[in-house]
Amino acid sequence: MRRVVGKWGQRFLQRVFTHGEISYCFQKKNPYLSLAVRFAAKEAFIKATGAEIPVSFTEIEVVHTGTGKPSFIFSEKINVHLRNKNITSAHLSLSHDHEYGVASVFLEQ
Repeated sequence: MRRVVGKWGQRFLQRVFTHGEISYCFQKKNPYLSLAVRFAAKEAFIKATGAEIPVSFTEIEVVHTGTGKPSFIFSEKINVHLRNKNITSAHLSLSHDHEYGVASVFLEQ
């Protein structure tokens, strides 16, 4: 992620992440790892839903609840798509070490 951001800069960040995600990640000790797990979460969500509609990465925002649990905020277009597929919840798990990040998405009907 560091290389990609180094090469493409703000252009890449603004195409993939929301303002809130960028702000959150750059407050962290390792912002690039935080960005990477958010990218992984968005990819996992798109794959879990079947990638049936064109989606901009900024239509999917990874946030944390007051207890620190990761969750999603979706655009209205994605919310409509989820309702049409009878998906009632999207659960997110994030994990990382010093170099790698992973995300798992579980959809509930």
